[in-house]
Amino acid sequence: MKTQTQSGAHTAQPPRGFSLIELLIVVAIILIIAAIAIPQLLRARIAANEAAACETVRTLTTASMAYNATWNNGYPPNMQSLGGVAGALATCDQADLMDPVVASPPYQKGGYAFGFTATGTAVIPPSNCGAAGSTAYLVTATPVVEGVTGVRSFCSDEPGVIYFDTTGATAASETACESLIQLQ
Repeated sequence: MKTQTQSGAHTAQPPRGFSLIELLIVVAIILIIAAIAIPQLLRARIAANEAAACETVRTLTTASMAYNATWNNGYPPNMQSLGGVAGALATCDQADLMDPVVASPPYQKGGYAFGFTATGTAVIPPSNCGAAGSTAYLVTATPVVEGVTGVRSFCSDEPGVIYFDTTGATAASETACESLIQLQ
């Protein structure tokens, strides 16, 4: 639309803004990009949670080996004995070998729930230990919400090999764990 000035010349009016069609097109493009990006973001988050869970299983296995070598009480009797109090002296009952977030209830970190089961026979504990250790153990990591926080579950025992289950189920025993796929 043109307007006439006093001198008789015509000038163009500046545009008033975006039309409704233009705004709808921009919103549609943003929605398409979001539909593509969000599933990829969720898959990346699951992969990161699984990698962290696998590393925590490895750390629990290493801490169990260190407990066995340090305290002369076999493998730890429970996960709490791998934890400790910040600044306190390490003992057989609180070895201070694990992150307190993992070593105390509810034993969850990064979308995974961790379990530690003393298996095998109990050993005779030294006088400074409150609970008897064992000759074997089983460490498990299971997604808190399957398909959202993780897909695979992980497990390990005293040989230190990590296994995984693509169904996300928790291994019930060392035999069940060792029958799973070995993590490479």
